[in-house]
Amino acid sequence: MAGAVRPKWYRTPTVGSAALQAGISVVIPSRNGRHLLGAQLPGILEQAPSEIVVVDNGSDDGTAEWLRAGWPEIRVEVSAAPLSFSRAVNRGIRQARYSHVCLLNNDMLIEPGFFTALRLAFDRVPDLFCATAQIRFPEGVRREETGKAVMARSGPDDFPVRCDEPLPGEDLTWVLYGSGGCSLYDAAMLRALGDMDETYEPAYVEDMDIGWRAWQQGWPTVYVAGAVVEHRHRATTSRYYSAAELERVLEINYLRFLVRAVDSRPLFRRLWAEAIERLERRYPGLVAEAPGIVLDGGRMAEVRYAEEKFLALTDGSVAVFPGAGTAGVLLQEVETLAPPAEELLQRFEEVVVVRGAEDGAAFRAALELSVQKRPAATLWSAAPGGSARPVHTT
Repeated sequence: MAGAVRPKWYRTPTVGSAALQAGISVVIPSRNGRHLLGAQLPGILEQAPSEIVVVDNGSDDGTAEWLRAGWPEIRVEVSAAPLSFSRAVNRGIRQARYSHVCLLNNDMLIEPGFFTALRLAFDRVPDLFCATAQIRFPEGVRREETGKAVMARSGPDDFPVRCDEPLPGEDLTWVLYGSGGCSLYDAAMLRALGDMDETYEPAYVEDMDIGWRAWQQGWPTVYVAGAVVEHRHRATTSRYYSAAELERVLEINYLRFLVRAVDSRPLFRRLWAEAIERLERRYPGLVAEAPGIVLDGGRMAEVRYAEEKFLALTDGSVAVFPGAGTAGVLLQEVETLAPPAEELLQRFEEVVVVRGAEDGAAFRAALELSVQKRPAATLWSAAPGGSARPVHTT
């Protein structure tokens, strides 16, 4: 029933023809985070992005005055009242003047080579929408995020999106979306999609929404191992919301995401039914809000790349490993994801490890995007225990 009644308004994203000046605009939303910015900004400035825009998001700690007095090279966009994450970063995105926009939370400390690694991904992956960083946590803190976001149910009561632990040597693996706190976006594509959807209040799921919409256009997101951040998790949100309130926000915004972004009716019905079943067991008080969310509907766009394809790529069954060889690309069928043998990395330009058989959806999707990525290369397939054989030649 839910899939039949949700209203949808369609628009087709069009990437602007006017070329933006090459460079990176860094956008940082900050609410009463002067102490966090003081720790973060020196590391950013050392890596010399083209510009830095701080959105002073309803602060009363003198952030804007402090920035203008001590950091004249930083542009400050001020909102007197605190805005949602989407509204705040959109204020900064609209001020950005360069070809790529990096969204950074003020509790992210970047490591050397961060911007270089993210930007290089756009030269290696065709039509790339987003390059997202590897997220680490301070020593002794449980690693809740990694940057490798996949959509796969760990169990019926678990949230359907998780971060998998990256494998040693893994890089440029396709992921569902990039974290809005440490990702680099193609600015023209981002604007074509309408920037972050401001429906998501006060935060959470807006980055998954924009990543999903980009995939629908055939614009991938990849995980970049060499771009590393240390995340001081929820250093801002935890000051204004309890853990229970944040859990509620996450679940409600996920329902909004399903209604607003998922195009396929069968897929929507499946994901919606799973979500409601989970809420009935874990958060029964939220179920009453679901009908109103369905009736609200939302904006959508013509789907040019099937959702089933990119979900197969981003369900945790595919991992990409750069190689040092010249023999082309190997798609290796495995039962359990693990780094490929060193001899394979020395022989091939890239090894794509796929959990599942050659006739499976994940293998077919990985083959299609590997051909797009390296159209002049020979692509090989190897079953468990078998030798490599060509599956695509130029």
